[in-house]
Amino acid sequence: MQSTDSSSEKRIVEELNFGAKTAKRVGWEAFEFSVEGPHLVRVTNASYGFEKDDHSYLVGVEDRDGVLVPAECECKADRYNDDYDCKHKVALATVGGPVVLQAAGDLDNPAAGLSESVTDGVTTGADKLQTDGGTATVADDSDTCPNGDDRCDGPNGAGLPCFDCFEVDQ
Repeated sequence: MQSTDSSSEKRIVEELNFGAKTAKRVGWEAFEFSVEGPHLVRVTNASYGFEKDDHSYLVGVEDRDGVLVPAECECKADRYNDDYDCKHKVALATVGGPVVLQAAGDLDNPAAGLSESVTDGVTTGADKLQTDGGTATVADDSDTCPNGDDRCDGPNGAGLPCFDCFEVDQ
């Protein structure tokens, strides 16, 4: 299990109730995280290899006095065991940590820098958070690539457009 250096990581873990067995399993197993919606993170146990989709659960995140904490999981262990939190919540708190939790919390907060453009109920992906802190925005509303790239689906296509179809706002 990763050591927690910051006080916010320690505070998140203090909000959970789990035993040594759960802590060991979280340390031994491989987890993947994806933000599925506002205050929702999909936690997948990748240790199961090609069967990992059968071991994937949504974990709800709630704000407890300014700290985002895994609150509920759809797995059986969390639903039926009132005494302890499940390994998916513990993994999200320790392995995913404050970065993943903050991303889930910021998804419904446009002021935080994350926003999605939605047209007819479909996310176009026009605005996404970049690793450098900026957002990638579509440079042109046309369906064709400005540099004539045949593989580019264009800014409004279903695939990933080429680099020239995006401009990065700092």
